[in-house]
Amino acid sequence: MTEIIGVRFKDVGKIYYFSPAGNKIECGSHVIVETARGVECGEVVIANRKVEDSKVVQPLKSIIRIATEKDLETQKKNREKEQEIMKVFTQKIADHKLDMKPIDIDCTFDGSKILFYFTAENRVDFRELVKDLASVYRTRIELRQIGVRGEAKMLGGLGICGRPFCCKTFLGEFQPVSIKMAKEQSLSLNPTKISGTCGRLMCCLKYEQNCYEELLAITPKVGALVETAEGRGIVEDANLLTGVLKVKLDKNPDAAATAFKREDVKLLKDGKIRIKKEEFQALKGLED
Repeated sequence: MTEIIGVRFKDVGKIYYFSPAGNKIECGSHVIVETARGVECGEVVIANRKVEDSKVVQPLKSIIRIATEKDLETQKKNREKEQEIMKVFTQKIADHKLDMKPIDIDCTFDGSKILFYFTAENRVDFRELVKDLASVYRTRIELRQIGVRGEAKMLGGLGICGRPFCCKTFLGEFQPVSIKMAKEQSLSLNPTKISGTCGRLMCCLKYEQNCYEELLAITPKVGALVETAEGRGIVEDANLLTGVLKVKLDKNPDAAATAFKREDVKLLKDGKIRIKKEEFQALKGLED
């Protein structure tokens, strides 16, 4: 077992493990640590805890120190500085006539690096822009092109449900979502119904997926051959949540489908959930 603390550098971001170096550190405290980006100030979101060695990426770095009032003041000044840098970044993009949209600025705690985040439809040759920015700030400059999901997470906004974006409020990392999930949840494969403001599949498709997978495992699918109290038939409709199946009985094919509870039928041959090729091609871009 290894003793760790969990540190986050963004309000809603990935949690990184560090060694507390013998200190007892409470949640909400700030610590100074060294990361791949340089020296940074982060908030402790997981207090001292022991975890399995397999869950820790070795070597585990120790914190440099618990943040002092002076450190917190430096961090505050960096955040104010980022707002001014954004104005310069926006102007420099215009000066160089580059087809890119500035999104966010991130200064490391010690000022050794400034990260510039942007979006663009295509790849952008920003080498001259980097030289220009480096001549202004006299420090390491790094430009990062992010996707539409990353843009939504940084900028925030309201989803189609009327609530703030999940990725901005509590999702530390993006969950993998797929068209298959939407199909298994019996959702309309209309892009406007299953995509978020970012234009990609809604992250919330993931939230109930485990439950749907459990129900799918015990519920005959559409097209399944089942044995009922009234004879064999084919499932024409299946409601996963209520467990009600509509079965077209072989003995009376011209009659309306009969409703049965899933526990009252015996599965003889299960059906398959299929996505039409043209539907898949039309929706494939939502998974990117």
